[in-house]
Amino acid sequence: MGAYILRRLLLMIPTLFGIMAISFVVIQFAPGGPVEQVIARLTGQAGDSSDRLGSGGGGDMGMAGGFEAGGGAISGKYRGAQGLDPEFIAKLEKQFGFDKPPLERFGLMLWNYARFDFGESYFRDISVVDLILEKMPVSISLGLWITLISYMISIPLGIRKAVKDGSAFDTWTSAIVIVGYAIPGFLFAILLMILFAGGSFYDWFPLRGLTSDNWSQMSWPDRIVDYFWHLTLPLTAMVLSAFATNTLLTKNSFLDEIRKQYVVTARAKGLSEHRVLYGHVFRNAMLIVIAGFPGAFISAFFTGSLLIENIFSLDGLGLLGFKSVVDRDYPVVFANLYIFSLIGLFVSLISDLTYTWIDPRIDFDRRDV
Repeated sequence: MGAYILRRLLLMIPTLFGIMAISFVVIQFAPGGPVEQVIARLTGQAGDSSDRLGSGGGGDMGMAGGFEAGGGAISGKYRGAQGLDPEFIAKLEKQFGFDKPPLERFGLMLWNYARFDFGESYFRDISVVDLILEKMPVSISLGLWITLISYMISIPLGIRKAVKDGSAFDTWTSAIVIVGYAIPGFLFAILLMILFAGGSFYDWFPLRGLTSDNWSQMSWPDRIVDYFWHLTLPLTAMVLSAFATNTLLTKNSFLDEIRKQYVVTARAKGLSEHRVLYGHVFRNAMLIVIAGFPGAFISAFFTGSLLIENIFSLDGLGLLGFKSVVDRDYPVVFANLYIFSLIGLFVSLISDLTYTWIDPRIDFDRRDV
């Protein structure tokens, strides 16, 4: 097992390199980069996205204000830069690091990221690490709770559906699961907001943040209640479709195992149905369900909550990543990508190690990675 773990850890290096290299080419050379964002801001061509650039009081806007537009026209390298002093454009390029060749920028980025030095946000007066840590509680809350709730629902429900395969219970629950999976989470979130958050009917739940304004003055029991009070609608919107895939996967896995000869033999020996299901079938059937845990966790932790964060004004990592792409805030974009790629690779390794804990017969050292 030690050799397998070492191989997996070594394989993370080229995997991360490939992810960062492809993303660098796609994002770094996309039109409308940070220099264009500043130029658009100065020339009054900025849209809604660029209006957010100075929200953090970053030094870039302050620096831009320290130069005046000159009469020397520059080439068409940057759209909308006509009439700006070439020296000012050069200063902007140097500040954002675009005075260096692309390969040098990419190599410097990899060297810094290997030391977990992510620099500072282009358009916010804060380091990238501090910015991510600031948004982390929201994403952890959504990702952790939605993963736990979905597995707590899907596994018992999938087992029950497998046992009752073909019955009315199986048919009706399958219909509910499929309908729930088909309804987009953001549409259901809007419906919940209209019904229960002061939209048109009831005003029972809050619409902003994870805690109330007076949270620091509350007792611990009240803080817990307030925390889950704020999470109720976002989690309800996300859980509607989150458990559908795992439910059907659990059911099909159990059906495959139930039909095998060792189950027939166990029943013939007089073992109870509970002993057969949870003493023999469960361990084998749950392997494939565990395999989907890393993807489910990372998806819920980051990408899966983007629209929900936006609708319920939850300022988490999903919303941060989206805004950073729109604003071309490259340090934040690449730091998010690097961190979550690394987390995904480690969680995948942990998932493989969990296989051996559930079923000791599995030995990864006997096969190639």
